[in-house]
Formats: sequence, C-alpha cells, structure tokens
Amino acid sequence: MKNIRQSNVNTHKDAWVEINLESLAQNIIEIKKGIPKNKKMLGIVKADAYGHGSQMIAQTMLASGVDMFGVSSVDEGLDLRNVKIKAPILVVGAIPTWAVETAARNDIAFSIFNDDHLEACKDVYERTGIKPKVHVKLDTGMNRIGVRSEEGVSYIEKVRNADYLRFEGVFTHLAAAEEPIEAQKQIDRWNSVIENIDTTGLLIHIQNTAATFAYDIKSNMVRVGISLYGLYPDLPPKYNYKPKLKQVMGLKGRVTNIHNIYPGEGVSYAHTFVAYEPTRVATIPIGYADGVSRGLSNKIYGILNGQKIRQIGNITMDQMMFDLGDVEAQVGDVITLLDDKNLTLDNWAEILHTINYELTCRLKVRLPRVYVR
Repeated sequence: MKNIRQSNVNTHKDAWVEINLESLAQNIIEIKKGIPKNKKMLGIVKADAYGHGSQMIAQTMLASGVDMFGVSSVDEGLDLRNVKIKAPILVVGAIPTWAVETAARNDIAFSIFNDDHLEACKDVYERTGIKPKVHVKLDTGMNRIGVRSEEGVSYIEKVRNADYLRFEGVFTHLAAAEEPIEAQKQIDRWNSVIENIDTTGLLIHIQNTAATFAYDIKSNMVRVGISLYGLYPDLPPKYNYKPKLKQVMGLKGRVTNIHNIYPGEGVSYAHTFVAYEPTRVATIPIGYADGVSRGLSNKIYGILNGQKIRQIGNITMDQMMFDLGDVEAQVGDVITLLDDKNLTLDNWAEILHTINYELTCRLKVRLPRVYVR
C-alpha cells in the first residue's frame, strides 16, 4: 500500500501535538476586552505552559498583550531567560532558600511569606550586591502557602523596611472562585490587608482566570492561565463576561497499519472490544505513555478524512486502534483526536471526571509539538 503523507508535518514520530499560535493570540485579545485598561495581565506559563511549550509561545503572548509571566519554579523561569525572554517573571509557588541567588542573578521575582525568606534575601544581597525581587504571598484561605492574612500587615511592613530586597507586589490565590460565598470570604480577608498597607508602586493581584471573568476586586493585575489556551475554568453562576475562546492544542497521529478482523475477534488487551461484523481496524502510534489516559478506551472518537470514527479496544502504552467503518483510508492518513470544534479536551475531561488543566499537562511527555498559524 502506498504510504502517503497527508500532512506536511515532519517529525520522528507519526504523532504530534499541534499548537495553534493564532488561536493563542486571539484568545489573549478576547480576554483583554474584559479587563480594565489600567490592569496588567500576568500570563501563567507554569508546567511548560500547561503542556503547550513555554519557550515557543512566550513571544506570541508578549506580542498579544501579556505583560508578565508566572511560573512555578526558578527552573521554569530560567527556561524563559534561556531563550532571551526579558519580560518580568514571577515564581508564584514557593522556592527553596538556596535558589534565591539564582533567581536574583537572573532577574526572576519570587514569592516570600516567612522570615527564612527574608534572611535568604539579606544573605544574597550582602554577598552579591543584588537585591532580590519579591512578592509577598498572602494565605487568605487556600491553605497551601503564604503568610496568614491576619499576620499580613505586619509581615508586609517588615518586608517594606528591608533595604536588601526589591518589594514588587502582594498577591493571594482564590481556592473556589466558582463559589461566590467562599470567594467572598477570601476577598474580605484580602481587603483587610490591602486596605491597611501602602500599595504605592506595588503590583496587587488576586484574580486568577475565573475571578478575572467574575469579580471586580481591588487589584492592578490579573493572573490568567487556562483560558489563554482556549479552555474555561469553572465559573460562578453569575460572571461579568465570558470571552470567546479557541482551544490552542490539537492532537494528531498518522495511520501505521490497517487490517481486517472478523466477527468474534477482539481488539487490544483484554478484548474490551469484540467485533460483531467484519471490521477494518486502523492503528496510530499514540498511547497512555503519551498522555492519553487508558480510561478513555472505547469512549472517544477521531476524525479521518473529514469523517468521525470510533476508538476501539484498550488504549495501550504506545498505540490505539480505530474502527474505520465505511471511511476510505490508507496508511499515512492523519487521524485527529483533538481539535477546537468537536473533539475537545473538555469532552475528555468529562469522561475522566477530571479537569481540562490536567489533560493539557499530560500531553507533553513524548509527543513532539508542532507550532502552526
């Protein structure tokens, strides 16, 4: 059988994640329509930009209106600095004290919330002459990291008086932005701190993606994550606006084999699919080791030559199979598993009883990423 290349994508694996940079840019433009012009936007690119590839998409984000980047570790910040990204970067998670010097030397701001952090900043300044850039993290109810809100004013005063660091901001994180009553409890704790400190020259940020769409809160910067990539967080029943988004991530694989099976024959491990009529089976080289959960077995579809086909049998570590039905196909044809129309990550998340965030992060283990416009 003739082996055709239906797509001009050339990778060393007949499967890839496709990242649409045009969709990314349009999402940012749509999101910014609902953000007051006097508020900055911090784009969250932790977990390698939720599996989309932070180094490659950062320039598109900057060109589309993102002012600053949020990462989860100093190493993630260094990934951006290593490709000459000069925009401000904030580590929104906790960093070890021994990483403070690396952050300071690479102009990466980070979260602080205890006296050990202050001592580490002082030590770095005394040894290097560099003042580390910091944002105070308040714990208003997430109970993950941060100085408790009732101690926030006194801690912030201590930070403001520290001449060995650059105090750039104060922030917190909402645990349940989709629940107005719970969110309001945290907003009240936030206000109890912000209203009792001098915020001149500081970046003040509390709104994650859902809160950006739903609430008007005292702040001058929002932190947007999942919706940059065309996916929605859980939102409260009432919200200010909901931008029109396009899923940025797609998933495709080329057919590596086509064969016929007969009634009574099973497909894949444990024969969870058994044919009741003659069936043409196509195989593509994508499996659970590539981030496609085994729990999706026999529950998802693909698009081949413009037609919908059903995935059959247990998804294996490296491969999965499809029932071709009446669709004309040959080895080398491309099957689309994810797109921004009918085959969405939200569909998969519903099947797996999880969130779309988790699924984007999974699809980065072995699959090459291809960037398109």
